[in-house]
Amino acid sequence: MNIPAHAPLHLLHRTGVGTLATHSREPQGFPYPTVLPFATDARHRPLVLVSRLAEHTRNLQADPRAGFLVVQAPDGDVLNSERVTLIGRFEPLEPTPAVVARYLRYHANAERYLALGDFSFWIMAIERLRYIGGFGAMGWLDAADLDPLTPLPSEEEMALTAFFTHHPRRSAQLELAGVDRYGADLKVGGVLERDAFDEPKQTIAELESALADCIERRAAK
Repeated sequence: MNIPAHAPLHLLHRTGVGTLATHSREPQGFPYPTVLPFATDARHRPLVLVSRLAEHTRNLQADPRAGFLVVQAPDGDVLNSERVTLIGRFEPLEPTPAVVARYLRYHANAERYLALGDFSFWIMAIERLRYIGGFGAMGWLDAADLDPLTPLPSEEEMALTAFFTHHPRRSAQLELAGVDRYGADLKVGGVLERDAFDEPKQTIAELESALADCIERRAAK
């Protein structure tokens, strides 16, 4: 097994759509795949917003075990592109203001679904994952291997979001969807991109400096 450091983590953060595979209730036991938008939380877990009437939601209510596939193949060459399959269990998540705000930073158009009152948040507790990054770069990882560091507290991420938003060099087309110790999830003209840091950042000062560098690089283009 030869997996580049943090490659699966960065892939999850720069891809806003995944394939959810649940256990079908009818016909019973068959895999039931569906494509869904998702956001990552502070622990890099997929957070989805689903209708209570959807088949996949009913499947999860009956059996929370699921697979979640994320692929990035901009040229359509899936077999030579990065992909990761997550194995774990989904559970409902309370729609706190912080959860709603984070999801909407990734998927602003989801606000109309929330207004319907029929949609709910579910989050995946990852148990294992298999990453394929190309020839010789593939293998299984346990969930704990994805990120051994302490997640960034929500209040610190809020402070960093405010720092980013009010930076004098930030373009109006550049938004911060999320930040963690390994990188920043940016919306550039509404399109999700991932800026990976050169090394993990442990302090607020280090993260502010890294975000300022992201802004400066974008401003120089």
